[in-house]
Amino acid sequence: MIQIRLPDGSLREYNQPLSVSELAASISPGLAKAAVAGRVEGVLVDCEYMIRSDARVSIVTPQEPDGLEILRRSCALILAMAVKQLHPNVQLQSGSALGDGFFYGFTLEQSLTRDDLPLIEARMQILAATNHSIRRRTMKSTEQLSLYRLGDFEQLTTGPHVPATKVLQAFSLDSISGTSEQRIYGTCWSCQQELDNWRAPPLVIIVSMAERQASYAQSVTETLRRSGVHAHADLRHEKVRHKIREHSQRVPYLMVVGEKEQEGEFVSVRSGAGEDLGRMDVEAACQWLNRVRPHTIM
Repeated sequence: MIQIRLPDGSLREYNQPLSVSELAASISPGLAKAAVAGRVEGVLVDCEYMIRSDARVSIVTPQEPDGLEILRRSCALILAMAVKQLHPNVQLQSGSALGDGFFYGFTLEQSLTRDDLPLIEARMQILAATNHSIRRRTMKSTEQLSLYRLGDFEQLTTGPHVPATKVLQAFSLDSISGTSEQRIYGTCWSCQQELDNWRAPPLVIIVSMAERQASYAQSVTETLRRSGVHAHADLRHEKVRHKIREHSQRVPYLMVVGEKEQEGEFVSVRSGAGEDLGRMDVEAACQWLNRVRPHTIM
């Protein structure tokens, strides 16, 4: 007999091992449909993971941060598959979730441009609608990477991933960087309404100076959002001057975070027009942006 403790404290007993998907289905059909992963004794696992002993288990859906990150990670996987189908000679590197979205890196003899993104996105939409299963192949893990199979496409990547691509319904490709080594960036949300809300012009963009500040920049972004500020984070692996120049005149305010900002837990604020507005701690920045928001016009 296997005893499974659910987040609400209730205890369920099963006569034989069962997968996370089967557990979700035994709770409710709606939960089974929404499940993208499980959390077994605090560890995130794929829906096909077999529960073979007593455990504390929760079902992960896109309505929580971990579930949304899994959606974005799987979007990176179908991005790689789409590029591979359209450009068979591409050399794929790696990709993952990043902030509000995802990315994948690759090399190709002839560089791609922004004009190629609509075709790649359309192929991704086809792959998602086809409802391919995403399965983890049983093998000895390479550090934190596992081999995942999507149709006839296989890739070493971190998991877990969604069980099938039909749940990937609200995503878009936003930008491409590099020349010989390139990255495509996109965003992904749990539903079209969330994607549409994200597309609304932000009041502020938080710009990370380097990849090691990405987590702090995203944390600042989430704090601003909780205070009611519509904020985006630019976490791309690009020179900070390029990112600032790209966003200038397009948004009212920019907040730059580098090593000093991360260590001191503050942000450096500037207007979209380039005026240096000084440093603020994150809470002060939330209050200030909420004061200036009604008077901001772009």
